Amino acid sequence: MIFYNSLSRKKEVFKPIDKKLITLYTCGPTVYDSPHIGNYRTFLFEDLLKRTLIVSGFKVKHAMNITDIDDKTIKASINENVHLKEFTKKYINIFFNELDILRILPADYYPRATKYISEMINIIKDLISKKHAYITSSGDVYFSVETFQKYGTLTKLKLDKLIQSKRVLSDEYSSDKIQDFALWKAYKPNDENVFWQSPWGKGRPGWHIECSAMAMNLLGDNIDIHCGGVDNKFPHHENEIAQSECFSQSKFVNYWLHSDFLLVDGEKMSKSKGNYYTLNDIFKKGMSVEEFRYMIFSAHYRSKINFSLKRINTAKKAISRVVNVKYKLISVAKDKIQSFPNVKEKFHEALKDDLDTPKAFAIFFEWLKDINLAIDNKSISQTVAAKSLNFVNFFDFIFQVVPNNREIPEKILKFAKLRELARKKKDWTEADELRKKIDHYGWIVEDSKKGFQLKKKL
Repeated sequence: MIFYNSLSRKKEVFKPIDKKLITLYTCGPTVYDSPHIGNYRTFLFEDLLKRTLIVSGFKVKHAMNITDIDDKTIKASINENVHLKEFTKKYINIFFNELDILRILPADYYPRATKYISEMINIIKDLISKKHAYITSSGDVYFSVETFQKYGTLTKLKLDKLIQSKRVLSDEYSSDKIQDFALWKAYKPNDENVFWQSPWGKGRPGWHIECSAMAMNLLGDNIDIHCGGVDNKFPHHENEIAQSECFSQSKFVNYWLHSDFLLVDGEKMSKSKGNYYTLNDIFKKGMSVEEFRYMIFSAHYRSKINFSLKRINTAKKAISRVVNVKYKLISVAKDKIQSFPNVKEKFHEALKDDLDTPKAFAIFFEWLKDINLAIDNKSISQTVAAKSLNFVNFFDFIFQVVPNNREIPEKILKFAKLRELARKKKDWTEADELRKKIDHYGWIVEDSKKGFQLKKKL
């Protein structure tokens, strides 16, 4: 497999630490509101990565963090006059529900930052002892960036070029040394009842230390792959590398993968700008889960996507083609076999080349056109149909674009096979009764010389 590594800014052959088990860490949501579909673009890219690793023979140990303590969660919980734990629980539940709706494979771990405070404190204590961090008179603890010579490697950032941006001018950074970021933030009255005791007084962790503590605790000091959105590169991932490697004295992550933005009218989707959609928003506008997944995967994960509801029709047509051919194949294929058509390898190779979904789609849909023609011309054997069905199912395991409610129930398939047997015996009465049963459950059976086809009533 080949991945574009943000660390080296080039494609690299993937060499796992352990050939049997891949460690994967992905940045999850900050639970102060429902995620928007720009967030889900990243989570879907990570789902694609994980599914591709699985079909390529790897087992994956996956951790996705949940940020349930930061400036945003505190402010929002205070505004709603709800205890932080109860406030974030609401949005954690929404997130898990939406992951399920989007058919995103679950992670092995969903660590919450508030459950790892002691681990964060231990890392901070170690960094202070090694002179990589310092305590201010107010009780804040900052990481001393100048002590880490490799700082800026991920983003090719030079400290002397660092400018004061909105992202930097916050209490995440030192007022004296703009590049130094907060590891521990001393308690302030507007934090109300949100604080933990530490050797430096009561307070709470900085944003960046949270991921380092959870990632290393669950996956080890050296991790295969770390993912996130491109906007996480700086400062978050750059700071993760600095504090983690100074703590462990080893390379933190071997491969950094980042997905690009989902745009609205040419601009990054952002809650602060108010130009965002939630899943419920797009569902109300007529876009389905499958159409959203198709739209996301129609572009390469490192390319920007300009979101438009006009894309629905393109997705609908493509998905309809897959569904129609799938059920034609089900009707022709009699026996289950384990093999695939040769084109499956070409398709798989496209995915293994840095998740090249546009190329994979092009290969699949060109093949789909040919196989559909063969079915309509009745020039496809049962064996070829069975192999082809396996490939369609392989495609759908990766992309999850065939609607679940279109799966043929076992009962309906049994009725159809019994009906075909009755027709061969010329028992027209029994065949007609079985057709009525199939119709009763919302399905249509169509006969041909090759057998039968089942279609869901629209």
